[in-house]
This record gives sequence, C-alpha cells and structure tokens, in this order.
Amino acid sequence: MNHMNETTVTEFIIQGISEYPELQNLLFIVLLLLYLVALMANSVIVTLVCVDSFLHTPMYFFLCNLSLLDMCYTTVTLHKVLTIFSTGNDTISFTACMVQLYFFSAFASIEFYLLATMAYDRYVAICRPLHYMVIMNRKVCCVLSVVSWTIGFLDTMTYPILISQLSFCGPREINHFFCDPTALLKLSCSDTSVIENVLLSEGMFFGISPFLLTLTSYVLIISTILKIRSEEGRRKAFSTCSSHLTVVVLFYGTIMFTYMTPSSMFSQNQNKLFAVLYTTLVPMLNPVIYSLKNKQVKRAFKKIIVNVFF
Repeated sequence: MNHMNETTVTEFIIQGISEYPELQNLLFIVLLLLYLVALMANSVIVTLVCVDSFLHTPMYFFLCNLSLLDMCYTTVTLHKVLTIFSTGNDTISFTACMVQLYFFSAFASIEFYLLATMAYDRYVAICRPLHYMVIMNRKVCCVLSVVSWTIGFLDTMTYPILISQLSFCGPREINHFFCDPTALLKLSCSDTSVIENVLLSEGMFFGISPFLLTLTSYVLIISTILKIRSEEGRRKAFSTCSSHLTVVVLFYGTIMFTYMTPSSMFSQNQNKLFAVLYTTLVPMLNPVIYSLKNKQVKRAFKKIIVNVFF
C-alpha cells in the first residue's frame, strides 16, 4: 500500500475511555453487558423471523436485516475497546485501523438506507394498504435489501482509501475507542482540508439522500393518518410505524449530535459518550422497541419458549 512509503506510523494507540482510570473495571463490565445484550436481543429477532411463518412479511424481513446489521455494527466498534480492557493491548495496526474504519462507515451507511427502506415499507402499508402485498412482494423486498447493503459497502470505500494516503508522522494516539475518521484526521501531518471536504460532501450526499426519503415517507404517512376520521383508526395506523419512527429518531439524533455539532460546543469525551449511544445502546434498544408494542413478535417469542421448555 502507498501509505507505507508516506508515513512512519505503522500502528496507532487506541486511548479508549482512559480518562477515568478508577472506573476501568466498571466501564468494561458495562460495555460488555451492553454488547452481549445487543447480540442476544438482535439474535432473538433474527431467530423469530426465520422460524415463525407468521413473521414472513416485508416489515419483519427488513427488521431481520436491521438486526443482523446491528450485530455487525456493534461488534466492529466494540471488539477492540473490550480487548484493551481485558488484555491491556491498546495498539492497532495501520491496516487493521483502516479495515475497522471501512466497516464502521459501511455499516452506518447501510443503516441509513435500511431505515429509509423500512420507512417506504410503512408508507405503502398505511397509504396504499390495498396494494401493499403487490407492491412489496418478495422480489421487491430482496432488491431493496440488496441495494441498501451494496450502496453502503460501495459509497464508503473512499474513506479508508483517502485517509490511508495521508502522512502520519507525529502523535499516534487516537482519542476514541475505535478508528473514528475525525479522530484519525486530527493525527495527520498532511493538509487534510481537501480530504475533509471530499468526505463531508460524500457523507452529506449519501447521508441526506436516505434521510430525505425517510422524511418524505413520514410526511405522507402523517398526512394520511390525519385524514382518518376515527380516533381508533388513527391510533392503529400510527402504531404500525411508531416503533420504526422511534428507531429513526434515536439513530439520526445521536449521529447528528456526534458529527454535526460544532466541536466548540462539546468535548471529545462527550463525543465519545454519544458514540457509545449509537454504536451500542441504539442497536441494543432496536429489538426491544420493536417488541414492546408488537403482538406478533410477543406471540412468536412465547411460542418458541413453550416449544423449547415445555
């Protein structure tokens, strides 16, 4: 790779959450529990959707995709900091850092598009209910899913490629618990203005596009719900999309606070806190949010419990 000729840094040091040394053991336990709960909760959703025929619908197909994605997303960001806590080895090679950067960016991008796809699915279900099964047939669902994953993996390839071309000849301590792109750019001794503008432009385009699709879907959904005369009808219509809307607000909210808030307003430690929210807490809460008000998911879970233990 070209970076070997341009930089004297062959590995970085992940500082993690080292500002509170007296809390290291507690932080390790908390992060490990959050990680395990996120894996278990999302695994339950995937299992339920796969084994219960009543959940073989477009909404649960996309929910299964989201759960698989959240397991990958959480693992790629947390595995290194958990390793640091357990072994004390806080170094990461340049190549491994670029790989982590790529997959973190790719999984975040895929989530944007999956959430937009799920919003479209809710739009069709509420605004065009009589044509729902025709529009959202199996082929269309598969195509939408494949497109979401493909765009996510392709549009973020420039991130590690561009950053790997920079020179890193000074500090090598990444002030984060994973290879965050903004933290890496601060370590470079090259002029990063061009790359920052390219990454910002690309991120804005590929981030705003699914956001606008999601926003448009919900504007149409809310408009349709408000036209329903009966209060019971409006309540039932809103309940079909309330879980997804909650997930959208949580994910977009934490991402925007982390990457779109001026650095003068928040310290790096606060940015790390928000990063923990969208890399760990949100993926853990997603299956819980979808399950709390969902009778079909509860029924499928009870059915499995009965079959396994009784």
